[in-house]
Amino acid sequence: MDVAQWIAIGVAIAVSVLLVTIVHWLLTHQLSRVWGMADPLVRRCRNSGYLAAAVVGANIALPTRAQMADKSLYPLIMHGMRILMIGALTWLALSIAYAITDMVLSKLAAKNRDDDGRSRRLQTQVRLLRRIAATIIGVLAVAAILFTFPAVQGIGAGLLASAGLLSVVAGIAAQSTLGNVFAGLQLAFSDALRINDVIVFEGEWGRVEELSLTNVTLRIWDERRLVVPVSHFTNNAFENWTKQGASITGWVMLRLDWSVPIERIRQVTGNYVTNHPLWDGRRWSLQATDILDGGVVELRAVVTTADSDARWNLCCDLREHLVTFISENVPEAVPRRRTEFIGGEEQPPYAAVFPESAFRRSTPRASAVGNSGGPNGSLRTKGSRGEEAPEDGDGGSEGE
Repeated sequence: MDVAQWIAIGVAIAVSVLLVTIVHWLLTHQLSRVWGMADPLVRRCRNSGYLAAAVVGANIALPTRAQMADKSLYPLIMHGMRILMIGALTWLALSIAYAITDMVLSKLAAKNRDDDGRSRRLQTQVRLLRRIAATIIGVLAVAAILFTFPAVQGIGAGLLASAGLLSVVAGIAAQSTLGNVFAGLQLAFSDALRINDVIVFEGEWGRVEELSLTNVTLRIWDERRLVVPVSHFTNNAFENWTKQGASITGWVMLRLDWSVPIERIRQVTGNYVTNHPLWDGRRWSLQATDILDGGVVELRAVVTTADSDARWNLCCDLREHLVTFISENVPEAVPRRRTEFIGGEEQPPYAAVFPESAFRRSTPRASAVGNSGGPNGSLRTKGSRGEEAPEDGDGGSEGE
């Protein structure tokens, strides 16, 4: 190409870029005040718009085959420009699609509360549909680029003819992946799981941060991220605390002594809960739910809150308040273990028990003492021959 042709291409590119710049200025300074789509379009389509404008301008100003001095380069240049055109327009289409969905998601996020299940369901479905659309557009763009090569066009008919067999083979090879994809669609459109849902997964409390076609990302309460295949949620049961709403009931268990004044504890509980800012005003109660071994009574305080975060905080505050109140004002209600010793009249006053042979055996120590206590607690006296005799005269006579 000669200099005039290069200048024409440069002018065409400059004019196209200038038009995009004018549109960008209008969207930023004029239309952004009255049109909600202006900001997402500017943010998403700035780079892709300039690239698409440059490629379109260059294609418009390209010389024909007859105008080129070296006609052998014409097919190569046209092939390259065709690939650039497909890539640039695909990027621009994806940017516009993401800009539109960004506006929808921003409106849904503005009212994305735990008790607004409809907005969270729509947000989940829009995100999932956007990923599906982007995947389809990307696959079509790659296919279009590949089909610009003559070799690929030659085998295209054979690939289409064997599409049935290839689909079967691909389905068997990617069975788990396809299962996750369909599981993700099922979760998103059956309303079983949504973005920002509060769930309990294998004992871990967390929120659904991201739901894709293959994985669910959970944000655990301690800021960990747990990535779980979506097929787990379709094949196993899980707790969803925000399925029908965010309101939830919490409880505090206390195990106290039988001497606890239950009515007094109930009054303290009611006064504290009704004045707490996290209580939603629906209901509260305190009941003796069980009597346990060891002289312990189980009390359960029940409170209602607007969401799971408030439930945790209110239950912790109530537990701390009751523990402090009982320890300071009702210390006799603190659990304790009791031991009672019971003795009968027929039992000796002490625990030592001696065999019968001990009553008939004399010891040097017993002979040296005039009067000594018998093993069974009775007083025994010493006879004239050094033998012990009962005090009442049985078994021997005194002075014999």
